[in-house]
Order: sequence, then C-alpha cells, then structure tokens
Amino acid sequence: MGKVRKAVITAAGRGTRQYPASSVLQKEMFPLVDRDGMSKPVIQIIGEEALEAGVEEICIVTPPGDEANYRRYFQRLGAEEAKPFADKEWALAESERLQEFGERLSFVVQETQDGYGHAVYQAREFVGDEPFLLMLGDHIYISADDAGRNCARQLIDKYELSGLAAMTGVQLTPAHLLHLFGTLKGELLDPLNGFYQVDAIYEKPTEEYALAHLRTPGLPPGSYLCHFGLHVFPPEIFDALAYHMDNNIREKGEIQLTNSQEYLRTALLPAGQYGACTIDGQRFDTGIPYGLMESQIALALAGVHRAEIVEAMARLLAEQLQSLSRRGG
Repeated sequence: MGKVRKAVITAAGRGTRQYPASSVLQKEMFPLVDRDGMSKPVIQIIGEEALEAGVEEICIVTPPGDEANYRRYFQRLGAEEAKPFADKEWALAESERLQEFGERLSFVVQETQDGYGHAVYQAREFVGDEPFLLMLGDHIYISADDAGRNCARQLIDKYELSGLAAMTGVQLTPAHLLHLFGTLKGELLDPLNGFYQVDAIYEKPTEEYALAHLRTPGLPPGSYLCHFGLHVFPPEIFDALAYHMDNNIREKGEIQLTNSQEYLRTALLPAGQYGACTIDGQRFDTGIPYGLMESQIALALAGVHRAEIVEAMARLLAEQLQSLSRRGG
C-alpha cells in the first residue's frame, strides 16, 4: 500500500441524456455555482475535491477531440483577456488557480465507447505502479463529515487506515434502488471507522438476487452496500480489466468495471484484501437533467449563499402553494 498521489476522472461519455446542451458542450463542462460561490464547470468541482484530498496529479479520460477544450479552460487569462478584470482581484486569483489546476492535468483518450471499465483501462500508463483514486466525471460529492473532510479525503483516510489493497466507497441503499448501482456484500471489520472486508461484488442486482447473495450482516432489513462512485484501486485493477478485454467478457455489450472489481478481489489480490467503507455524505449525478438541478440545490445549501437560497426556496414554495390553493378554489 502506498500514498495516493494520483486520481483518474472518467469523462468520456457522450452525454446523450443531457442532449441538446451536450451537443455543444461536454456535460462535464456544464456550469454550477460551487459552495464557495464561484461558477465552475462540473469537472473543476470534482477535480478540486481530489486536490483537496491530497492528490497531486489528475488524469482525465476523454473522447477524441475534447482535450483541447479542457486545455483552453484550465489556464490563466492572457494579457488581453485579463484587461476587463484589472480591478477584480478575485477573478485574477481564480485565473491563477485555473493555471495551477491545469499544470496537474494529464489526458488520455478513449477512442471507442466500449464501457466504463474500458475507459478506466486507458489510464494504465498514467497510473503506473501506484494506487490511485478513481472518480466519475459527472458526480458531485457533498460531504457531511463532522471533521470537515470531503468525501474523497474520507475514502483515502480509510484506505490508509485499513492497510487493505483496495477500498471502495459505499452508501447504504434501499433494495428498490439496487437496479441503479453495483452492490457489495461485506463483513464489518471496524465499526468505529465503518469499513468492511468485501466478500462479493455484483453489478445492479435484482432484489431477489441481492436478498439471496448480497446481504451484509448487521445492516437494517432491505438495506445494502452500494457504490458511492469513489474507489482507491491498486494497479492490479488494470490486469483485471485486461483479462475481461482479452476474453471479451462484457455486460450489456460493454467492458464494465464491476465484474473486474470482483475478478480483482477473487483472483489477483490476497484473500481479504478488498475493502469497502461508508462515506459520510451524498452523491449527485449531474449527467441527467434532474440530477443536475439537484446537484445545484445541494451545492447551494452547503455553500456561502445558503441563507439566501433557503429564503428564496421558502418564498417560491409559498408562491406555489398559493397558486395551487387559488386553482383549487
């Protein structure tokens, strides 16, 4: 087990669920107002989470042609561009932050849309022989940690504390949502820190399959450990992915990550070396219209403009109730 210095963010999907906006702008570049009150694209919010968690280098997996768009964004303002901001110190400071962010970035291309696992595999040379943090390019994470650690930091801390080779972030999830997530069965190793030894990993099970094979002892009835969207993997995950690619093992026509996680656990790591840990926080999927709206609300309620947003929401809800009352009358 080594220090987690690198992160991989997958951003190679076409964003079809966000059409037509995604036809002119990558969904990872959709703007949101972050907790600090600054307008940022989704990918910047995710990348800053990684950097704040101690990561030093980030690799973004993109489709062909997208790297140039990211490169243009993650750089400081040129001399002419900076002129309108001459008296705006905050903007110039943000410009410098973008440059510093850009200097941490590498890019790899997923030439064909062949699945999430296939996208992750493209980062194998960037990762080398180190453990790495894997993040989704369209998920926003909002921490509720009492110590103020963001979700990525929670995962890395628990990975380091556990001494295990791999650590997947999980969240308790009700049975009726299992069709949306990879699901894990575990044995609780540390009640205080909430991490488990993983005994099975399965992609989007039915409720019947989960009840028979994926129940984790000690969880409330009808609750399961499901992927949170954050992982710390050893480099052996690429051997697991290569095995599935070489043998054309697919789920729904694609090379998936979840079955490669199970192969990593059962065939490539010593027994008991794959862990999972609960994350104190929530995940939000910006890759769908409703999720993008929900993400903005969650960021606003966790940010510097919380009081104003709560007041505005109360006013809007009151107006809606009045409108409904008038229609009913």
